[in-house]
Amino acid sequence: MQPYHAIDDGRWAAMRLDPARLRGTYVFHSLPATGAHLAFGSDWTVAPLDSILGIYAAVTRRTLDGRHPDGWYPAEKIGVEQALRAYTAGVAYAGGAESRAGVLRPGMQADLVLLDRDPFRVRPEQLDRVRVRATAAGGRIVYERARR
Repeated sequence: MQPYHAIDDGRWAAMRLDPARLRGTYVFHSLPATGAHLAFGSDWTVAPLDSILGIYAAVTRRTLDGRHPDGWYPAEKIGVEQALRAYTAGVAYAGGAESRAGVLRPGMQADLVLLDRDPFRVRPEQLDRVRVRATAAGGRIVYERARR
């Protein structure tokens, strides 16, 4: 699933879909409750490549037009931990790589991201302001944000 679409499509979907179909879209909470694994992606180039924005979307479901400040279908919101898991362990599972990637554990492959603040301590509506400070892949720093 691409969480960003919930906050984008939530602006116009009601004009094109009936309420029953709308309740079944972007079911971030309901789908895992059935035992299914949740895996998140970005749907680049149709949606932003920014997984932080995807986490914000999954946690708040606040549409881009501001018309749903409590979330578009708020019962489908999930927490930061579950959203992060969908972007990591969920993606590894979807790719058949869960035995070697997706979690931080000795012997597992890991690409790491250093954030400028702890997403577990940020108010949900401010998650979209979290920024990547550095990224390590294959044991090397591959991105480092310039210091101000």
